Amino acid sequence: MKRAYTDDHACGGLDAPLPEIETWPNQFRDYEIEIDLPEFSSVCPKTGLPDFGRLLLRYVPDKVCLELKSYKMYLLAYRNIGIFQENVVNRVLQDVVAATKPVSATVIGDFAARGGLTTLVTATYERAKRGKR
Repeated sequence: MKRAYTDDHACGGLDAPLPEIETWPNQFRDYEIEIDLPEFSSVCPKTGLPDFGRLLLRYVPDKVCLELKSYKMYLLAYRNIGIFQENVVNRVLQDVVAATKPVSATVIGDFAARGGLTTLVTATYERAKRGKR
């Protein structure tokens, strides 16, 4: 039986060029930042149909914080990228961690219903404690 989704569909958008996420120096310690984009959109890599949802980022900054305008432009760039919802959440987390090197971060994608199904995807990063294995 031939699969409807190919490996190209599965990794679609994972290496797409996106705007840089800029940062600025953090002045405080031990607090959490929550950034909510209630109107996130991307494109299904197979059908080309739009996907809509809410994207929520929670992170504990270390030395730098996300600059909000650059993060917004980064997220808006997904509108034209064919990428699965699960990959969106994991790619955003990966890019946020690379840009900020936070203490911890969680990205939650709450995607609108398609064909009667909704999708909620959560990806989490927690920096390893020094001296522990």
